[in-house]
Amino acid sequence: MAQNDDTTGLTQDAGWEVGVRKTVAADPATVWAFLIGPGLPLWLGEARLPVEKHAVYETDDGVRGRLITRTEGAKLRLSWRPDDWPHDTTLQLNVRAAASGTTIAFHHERLADREERRMMLGHWKNVVAELEKAIGDLA
Repeated sequence: MAQNDDTTGLTQDAGWEVGVRKTVAADPATVWAFLIGPGLPLWLGEARLPVEKHAVYETDDGVRGRLITRTEGAKLRLSWRPDDWPHDTTLQLNVRAAASGTTIAFHHERLADREERRMMLGHWKNVVAELEKAIGDLA
């Protein structure tokens, strides 16, 4: 049974969530190195990405959180909270090999409501478009 528009993106366990992915023409090691290095400001903001589990971060524009998990070369899971939000969310970044390069996937959960989900869907679509362009420029 298809979901109606009122509940698209609403799950029992994670509340409102959104996922965006893009496959880019580069190998996974190059993509990972870019995402946690010079590309970090494009998706997280100007910040120092933690390495140790539970370590905290804060971006120049006020997003703060902590590292939940880090699987080198493949996955990051962070709490994510802009300074004007009254609640934490969870952001996951996955990088995996694909037939035509590497798929970058963002999954953002525990969003407050449908409107916050809509806003973050637009945000993450813009982010993956910028990442695709920046990674393409590396070649």
